[in-house]
Amino acid sequence: MKLSVIIPCYNESATIHQIVAAVKASPIENIEIIIVDDGSTDGTRDILETEIKGEVDQIIYHPQNRGKGAALRTGFGAATGDIVIVQDADLEYDPQEYPLVIDPILKNRADVVFGSRFLGSHSHRVLYFWHAVGNRFLTTLSNMFTNLNLSDMETCYKAFRREVIQGVKIRENRFGFEPEITAKVARMNCRIYEVGISYYGRTYQEGKKINWKDGFRAIYCIIRYGLWP
Repeated sequence: MKLSVIIPCYNESATIHQIVAAVKASPIENIEIIIVDDGSTDGTRDILETEIKGEVDQIIYHPQNRGKGAALRTGFGAATGDIVIVQDADLEYDPQEYPLVIDPILKNRADVVFGSRFLGSHSHRVLYFWHAVGNRFLTTLSNMFTNLNLSDMETCYKAFRREVIQGVKIRENRFGFEPEITAKVARMNCRIYEVGISYYGRTYQEGKKINWKDGFRAIYCIIRYGLWP
């Protein structure tokens, strides 16, 4: 079993070294690391070219910033592993939990696994109340259109059988990827599981990028991809 880890990266010079080291230190032995630099302007690209290039399997560069969804679309297309997982370039999610996330796929129980920040007893950093409210609202709205009972649609940790994710045409360029992919795998009748994960959230001062505009786009995407193939 080979695991492909797709790392979309935009202006993460402060954390890119740490996340690459953390992914390489994960318990998975056969691992493929693909970084997609989405037009970084803070020196991240220089770090990737001079210091990290030999540490990972592939680095793909977008000439300008196009968004997380666009970066993932590029990364998914390049993956060669049996299972593909999304890993943000910040330090909010712990690669030590890869075995937990992909276990339902390894046991042939699931085709897609969501790592939920709201299940189980794993540690979570306490941060923005209204973000949590918005997340639960978007997840509930998504569930109404997909007839799933997810607890965390917006999570970063999503793992897929490679043939599943490479069989999906992703249209969204930014954070609309999350509701789009949820609606599309639900329509494919994939076996979808959730597992509880840890969450070490960061503040906007620490580099968090999602904002209220992305919330409105998520509502549009839930309705758009929930109603029309």
